[in-house]
Amino acid sequence: MDRLGLVGLPNSGKSSLFNALTGGSALVAPHPFSTTETEVGVAHVPDPRLDALAAMSESKRVVPATFEVVDIGAVQKSTERGEGLGSRFLAGIREVEALALVLRSFHDEAAPGEEDPVEALATLELELVLADASSLEAQLERASRRRAASDPALAAALDAAPAALEVLHGGTPLYRSTLDTKAREQLRPLFLLTTKPLLVVVNVGEDDLGSEEAADAVRTQLGEAAEVLTVSVQLEAEAAKLDAAERKEMLEGLGLGEGALVRVARAGWSILGRSTFFTTGDKESRAWVFRTGAKAPECAGVIHSDLQRGFIKADVIAWDELLAAGSFAAARAKGKVRLEGKDYVVADGDVLEIRFNV
Repeated sequence: MDRLGLVGLPNSGKSSLFNALTGGSALVAPHPFSTTETEVGVAHVPDPRLDALAAMSESKRVVPATFEVVDIGAVQKSTERGEGLGSRFLAGIREVEALALVLRSFHDEAAPGEEDPVEALATLELELVLADASSLEAQLERASRRRAASDPALAAALDAAPAALEVLHGGTPLYRSTLDTKAREQLRPLFLLTTKPLLVVVNVGEDDLGSEEAADAVRTQLGEAAEVLTVSVQLEAEAAKLDAAERKEMLEGLGLGEGALVRVARAGWSILGRSTFFTTGDKESRAWVFRTGAKAPECAGVIHSDLQRGFIKADVIAWDELLAAGSFAAARAKGKVRLEGKDYVVADGDVLEIRFNV
């Protein structure tokens, strides 16, 4: 399962965000470093398309798409190279596929911490850059050209490393550099932190709901490097504790619509490079996770390896076309269901029925 790592300074609100996303119980306290261990939970990705399909099929069970969220111990501002990122932090962050930086933008005398999101971003980026530079230097020293000669991926990574190291020595994270996509892909075997896809959550107080001033300041710094979302984490965490009806009433009463957590979950999904297809019937409607751009047999394998091994064809229809028809039978009668083969690239929102023989 894909993992999104939450990273922030002390009292940034990342543990509250973790709890809201996962229904977890990470310790939240009004003092620094209440999170010292890595917490892992599962976030469900809200999807009204799935809900509509389940209602159409009168499904007994509804299974949303999920991804893992990792609450990593807080980063401290350091004066020594690499001091801000402890070994536990590094172990936790290297195991995630994407990062979400949580930046605080509110005042609370009971919870001391950096309140300027631009300053917090600069601190976090510096620590990530220092960690990457140190890691890359060590890997270049240890690298065996003989081993690289038998490992094309490692050889390509080592070829791309000097340019990356120059960027890092200049204080720039690789996700903000001018390195092209190919070079960043080549660096993947070196497990650098600043090559990971990035999401930024600006955590504002209730009084600043609806204002994008803090987020805009962060966007100015990041440019196109990351999506930046404004969230009142405390309000969202409180709403997440309620049942569905009460949560909807609270969010609508505050003018928050479906809630920022839905946007956070979807954005996390997007930067992980994942999409969803659906299966639906009276027993179950389910959103299945697949690599964006995957072909039909690979998606069949997400359901079960036997389906990929024995894949013949897939009956395919877009979710909204199926809803408009009212059922698979009606959609087939109208000629809306397509029969696709092994080269079909599955689109986000497709509904599939797999034909297979093993």
